[in-house]
Amino acid sequence: MEIYTLLSKEFHIREEHSKNIVELIDGDNTVPFIARYRKEMTGSIDDQVLREFCDRLEYLRNLIKRKTEVQAAIEEQGKWTDELSCALEKAATMTEVEDIYRPYKQKRKTRASVAVEKGLQPLADIILAQELTKGDIEEIAVGFLNEEKGVLTVKDAIDGARDIVAETISDNAEVRKILREYLFEFGHIRSKLAKDAPKEKALTYDMYAEYAERINTIPSHRILAMNRGENEECLKVTLEADENALLTKIEYRFVKEGSITTHIVKEAAADSLKRLIFPSIERENRAALTERANEQAIKMFEVNLKPLLMQPPLKDKTILGFDPAYRTGCKIAVIDKNGNCLTTTVVYPTPPQSKAEEAFEKLKGLIEKYGVDVISIGNGTASKESEIFVADMIKKLNRPVAYIVTNEAGASVYSASKLGAEEFPDFDVSLRSAVSIARRIQDPLAELIKIDVKAIGVGQYQHDMPQKRLTEVLDGVVEDCVNKVGVDLNTASFSLLKYVAGLNAAVAKNIVEKRKEKPFGTRAELLGVPKLGNKAFEQCAGFLRIVGGKNILDNTGVHPETYPAVEKLFKRIGYGAEEVKSGSFQDLDKRISENDFAKIAEECGVGVPTLRDIVAELKKPGRDIRDNMPPPLLRSDLMSMEDLVSGMELTGTVRNVIDFGAFVDIGVHQDGLVHISQISDRYIKHPSEVLKVGDIVTVRVLEVDLQKKKISLTMKTGNREKPALQRPAEVKPKKQELSVEEMLGQLQNKYK
Repeated sequence: MEIYTLLSKEFHIREEHSKNIVELIDGDNTVPFIARYRKEMTGSIDDQVLREFCDRLEYLRNLIKRKTEVQAAIEEQGKWTDELSCALEKAATMTEVEDIYRPYKQKRKTRASVAVEKGLQPLADIILAQELTKGDIEEIAVGFLNEEKGVLTVKDAIDGARDIVAETISDNAEVRKILREYLFEFGHIRSKLAKDAPKEKALTYDMYAEYAERINTIPSHRILAMNRGENEECLKVTLEADENALLTKIEYRFVKEGSITTHIVKEAAADSLKRLIFPSIERENRAALTERANEQAIKMFEVNLKPLLMQPPLKDKTILGFDPAYRTGCKIAVIDKNGNCLTTTVVYPTPPQSKAEEAFEKLKGLIEKYGVDVISIGNGTASKESEIFVADMIKKLNRPVAYIVTNEAGASVYSASKLGAEEFPDFDVSLRSAVSIARRIQDPLAELIKIDVKAIGVGQYQHDMPQKRLTEVLDGVVEDCVNKVGVDLNTASFSLLKYVAGLNAAVAKNIVEKRKEKPFGTRAELLGVPKLGNKAFEQCAGFLRIVGGKNILDNTGVHPETYPAVEKLFKRIGYGAEEVKSGSFQDLDKRISENDFAKIAEECGVGVPTLRDIVAELKKPGRDIRDNMPPPLLRSDLMSMEDLVSGMELTGTVRNVIDFGAFVDIGVHQDGLVHISQISDRYIKHPSEVLKVGDIVTVRVLEVDLQKKKISLTMKTGNREKPALQRPAEVKPKKQELSVEEMLGQLQNKYK
């Protein structure tokens, strides 16, 4: 089947669009560029589906390449047949291709290959044919005795021939496929605690000490847990299936009743299943389960990372970063509204020093001097004690200040990185962490892309994943987020610029060096940057913004290639030069009725999807799409786990979505778990159907285990009238969990 046709069927798109996408990919176009500026050619397919399309295209091309290699190898042996040609053409997976190639692959020394060297292949053929109904196979075997080759007895001859038959059965591609599928559909995966399991680790895998589940229904996170337990030598994991059922399927294809060699073929079939086939298909099924589990875990990391990166920035706020610690003290950094570090210090409100009064006076002075609006507290070691201190301190201040507990995962990675050292060469490593913790709420995307995204901590089992694949997927997420938001060409850091479509690290550095000479006035000036050619300009230009430049369009997502179309649009709907210069296009909807879109698009020389994008960009030049998302919840007071009772209703923020549920920050320092069974009143297959990182949810406490520090929550509405999930437009935070503006507004009124 033509590759375009196959892809169009799998992705439910027109074959024309499938062909166009392949050609665009082959033309070195980036996914963000194709998704944003080639909608007419792709049918407006989004970036996430495009990346899946790219992965599938690469797999199919590798499959075709492998088929060609297999055919050439078999032809070289002079064994190529029409039957093999048909089988290879139908093979839809790499595993099926390797099954076909197995009989022709050069193997290491086996019992069967030794028997063949001893001249027993003809005897094996006689036995497997099962055409003899009279006589004695022992008498026939006598003719194959050969003292020189080591065939000394009739038993030696028959045993060797049986080994050849067993390997012949094992090498049959159809049988292997049937048994592999049967094992997956009807088999079980079983785990047992290893006899010599380290005692300190064994408790972690208590659930899997004696566990079994159907292979085709076991969820991915349990596969990964078993794999980790096996790697840590705590568990023994095996696959099991009905041996009689498997043997029956082999005998159905190879055994012919009534022959004097039937019993030998049955013995060979049983030996082949136990010694050759089952260990092989067990490994293949384990590998397939692991691959599926890895992809699911990577997918969950991707699903969680995107909303985390796209969190709305806290604009126009002075922020105090608070990096908690015990013995070495809490590191403090104050950053201004543009992210510049104003000052740093260290305070010791936590044990063992416990100098809370001294810390209060020092921080109070900084807050008043620099006009701090928000305190961002890292959630690492000593975070709880720090949060208690900050909440108490806020009550004593004479200006409105709120706080938020920020996920500091990866902050230490950034602090010790080359980039961290370049940004703050005179800072101690821990002080860089305090700056990062502050910047994470001021502009999450710009700060989080500075670290290895695997260190952000919104996935599960990420350290067990194939790192190359994980990095590839997560870099794609970062690239999509950066390009969706857009980047200020004259202020963006090198770290941010390198993720813009069409740019790389070297070109990003060249851009930074170029603007030191003179800020960019137009996008066209990018062509003067060393190593940034026409192709790179085509890919990146639409995603780079110039605030206050010579052309208002340079501060929008309108691509320079469509500037002539925009000029035609202005002329067509009657915008004069002064109106264009002012950049006020709020009445576009009045000037372009829905019925006119197709006609105007044709007159302007663009497609309808492109015209709609142009109109949307013109209505809000310089807009930040993150501003439409729910703001983070800020707090001014603190609860503890001891305050929680069953049935208590709280508002929280989703911090992580995993296969079996979601963790929610409810303001007691310890995140609570909403199990998948407690997320919705209706049945759901996965938590991501309902929740994403950053969602604001209403939960009720089910159970609190103070000893294990576990909080069980539910989002099921029960008799409650309001929904458990509140999307941005519906958010009504509780008193202790107000949005930024509400919090500051209330505090300002209080201290007037």
